[in-house]
Amino acid sequence: MFSTQRQAEILRLVRDERTCTITDLAGRFEVSDETIRRNIKPLIADGLLIKVHGGIMLPERLDEPPFQRRMVASREGKQAIGARISELVRDGDSLILEGGTTCLHIAQALTARSRLTVVTNSIEVARVLAPRNGNRVFIAGGELRADDSAAFGDSVLAFLRQFHVRYAIVSVTAIDMQGRFMDALPADVAFSLAAFAQAERRVVAADHAKFGHSALVHAFGPDAVDLLVTDETPVPALAQVFAATGLEVSVGASAQRSAEPDAENGNRVDPPKLGR
Repeated sequence: MFSTQRQAEILRLVRDERTCTITDLAGRFEVSDETIRRNIKPLIADGLLIKVHGGIMLPERLDEPPFQRRMVASREGKQAIGARISELVRDGDSLILEGGTTCLHIAQALTARSRLTVVTNSIEVARVLAPRNGNRVFIAGGELRADDSAAFGDSVLAFLRQFHVRYAIVSVTAIDMQGRFMDALPADVAFSLAAFAQAERRVVAADHAKFGHSALVHAFGPDAVDLLVTDETPVPALAQVFAATGLEVSVGASAQRSAEPDAENGNRVDPPKLGR
């Protein structure tokens, strides 16, 4: 297939599927990731496509809520995390699951489980899990954020205190090189801490793009977490910090890969924006 034909087909696929990852496109056309990057470069330059971390989408989709764009960012890593957590959680388990995009990918993976008891502040998480496989879903009431349809506030924290669960699973915005877990909003930190207080096992789900960055609010240190589920092994310096505090790290089996290289200079491409 000539490159111009492939470019036309790429445009058609993105219009049909709304977003596409580089890896998915390379697999469809049976070419390398680098070939796809060369194909899409002129399309991005002409304004026909927009580049996001690990993929592409149509420019008119930029007016969507940030939550929808974060669902695309690092999607493969979040799916790998979801798959690993679906192996951890067994049928009949109880858990608190918050409403970030990583946790929504986890909820989608947990549709393979049955008879779960799920406590959440997220309409989106509840929508995925409530109708399935004999699950029971308890959703907190309160003010809803327009961004992600998650409830927050004192009423949500009081709601959480009624429950005792096997797992509390939360996401974060960033993890710095000192091993500090950070979030963009104080309300999300308050939810995570309240969830941890009600759980036997405290789990953070964070893809590798969160490593080595900081965010506005310091949430907690590695000693407050029992298990970090991620998609790539942390760099040695960060792994040493985790090991020193006894934090267990579990890496999604399908995502043991190197960082994506930039098509022009071979450097790692960082995500344009961090998010939960």
